[in-house]
Amino acid sequence: MENEVWYDHFIKILFEKYPKRMELAQVLADLLHIENEAVYRRLRKEVSFSVHEVAKISLAWNISLDSIIGIGKEKIPFLMQPINYIIPSKQELKYLQCIIQSINSLKDFTDTEFMDVCNKLPRQFLAGYNYLNQFYLFKWLYEYGNEKQSVPFSKVVISEEQRRLTADYYKAIKNVPNTSFIFDHRLFDNLVCEILYFHSIQMITDSEKEFIKKDLNALLDYLLETATNGCYPETQNKVTLYISQFNINTNYSYTCTRQINVCFVHVFEKHEIYTYDVEIINKFKLWMQLKKNSSVQISEIDKRSRIEYFIKQRQIVDML
Repeated sequence: MENEVWYDHFIKILFEKYPKRMELAQVLADLLHIENEAVYRRLRKEVSFSVHEVAKISLAWNISLDSIIGIGKEKIPFLMQPINYIIPSKQELKYLQCIIQSINSLKDFTDTEFMDVCNKLPRQFLAGYNYLNQFYLFKWLYEYGNEKQSVPFSKVVISEEQRRLTADYYKAIKNVPNTSFIFDHRLFDNLVCEILYFHSIQMITDSEKEFIKKDLNALLDYLLETATNGCYPETQNKVTLYISQFNINTNYSYTCTRQINVCFVHVFEKHEIYTYDVEIINKFKLWMQLKKNSSVQISEIDKRSRIEYFIKQRQIVDML
């Protein structure tokens, strides 16, 4: 890599994640189980991080080794973390717990910004409704579960540990100080059509359909309250809700904090690919902000559009 050995680049990436030297040293000391002074010697390049230490840091912080050693510099590295949400492994559970801990820490950084452009219900809302959450897991299993025989909705069993993590995530995500959502204008239409399809092939029973419908109505109540006040009811943290006038192909998002910037493309219903590349993150932010130009803000300022939108969504849900 031009004018920069890989180790210099690695140190640069570490400081991008934790710009304050003292904070970076403490986090690395905890991760590597070494003294702070030993970390400082490595940061000053008096000694080098071992190969084992580099690998451990890269794994814990999702740093691409390709980006460290400069392979394919003209290419942008994207990562993917597949997770089995029905029967997660110990490592997957630990990964989910780390995500929740990271989100909880965001409440201390008032300049944190999250934005999600959605063609399906985002996890920030989905996680709070048991039957809706189960439906998305059921749909994920149906499409990507590799089962010889499709599992009906009633047979999708969610462990108590997974339910707890989902509840913890739903609570933690409200700590993000500034959040924006842009919904596809057909988001609820598409969701209701999917539910009706599975009901028509007897994968969802009449009573289960009614439970999902009840969750959808409760979600609309919550969204209306959030949009009216412009904030999460639980924490009063700011939420801005837009409705896109154009179709949205997939969910994509970015999170920007003092510590870390990352953007995501959500794929295969429950997974996502992501990158910490500064250039692509800046492009993502620009593209997503421009999406507001073809969207209507229904939170706080436009009462008429807000009322019309929620009346229409209730009519759609009533089709169930």
